[in-house]
Parts: sequence; structure tokens; C-alpha cells
Amino acid sequence: LNEINRLKNLIISPSDKVNEFLQKNNSVKINNGISLYELCKRPELSYELLKEIDDNRPILHKDEITQVSIEIKYEGYIKRQRMQVESFKKMEKKIIPQNINYDDIKNLRLEARQKLKKIMPENLGKASRIAGVSPADISVLMIYLKS
Repeated sequence: LNEINRLKNLIISPSDKVNEFLQKNNSVKINNGISLYELCKRPELSYELLKEIDDNRPILHKDEITQVSIEIKYEGYIKRQRMQVESFKKMEKKIIPQNINYDDIKNLRLEARQKLKKIMPENLGKASRIAGVSPADISVLMIYLKS
């Protein structure tokens, strides 16, 4: 969204008006310039509240305001989820040979070894979704497959 880019690039300088606004909303005063984007990330502030110190705010539809607010507040979580999805996609591409002997894999827990032998997943993604196969077991399996 253009609005998010605008907020990232709009630097608010410390002033009496800004610091009074921050204090009124139980937020820490600023001594240096800070982007409206960073201010919006503060838990006690919101995109809606910040319109008081955002003189050139464009008029947005209610849905757009909600989207901007969510994207800013949850940016870290959203990034982490995207990285997790990418990781899962990569694991789906790592094929496990059908003739693999799980008994040969040292450091694989007994429960994981039993489940993997029974189910015989075709890739690491499927193996990672088996109940009883831990992330540590998947790491051991990945290392084994690389060697």
C-alpha cells in the first residue's frame, strides 16, 4: 500500500505539539525525528490516533485503514509466517528415498524412527507433519540426507 510507504518516509520532528500528543496517549516523548510508521508500531498508539499529528493524511476507506493498521502492528508476525511458509515449501521439495533405512540414522529418536518406518513419507515436509516426529528428528534426517 502507498500509505504504508508514506508513513515509513514521513519523519515527525520533536515538537511541543507532538510530545504533548504522545504524553496524552501514554507514549514516550521523542527527542529525535521518527517515522509515523515507527510511532504506529507502538502498542499504545494506532493509525487512527496518529491522524492528530499527521497533517497530510489521505482519506482512506475504512477497510484500507484496517489493512494499514494490521500490516504495521503485525509486520513482525507476518514476516515470520512468510518465512515459515517458504521453509515448508523447501521441505516439500526435499525428497526422502523410498529405500531409506531409518535404523541406520543415528540420533533419531525411537518413536520418530518407528513412525517414519510405518508411514514412509516421500519428503521432509510430510515427515515434519507426522505426530511424534520432532523438529530435532527432522534436523537429524536432513543432515543424514545431505551426507
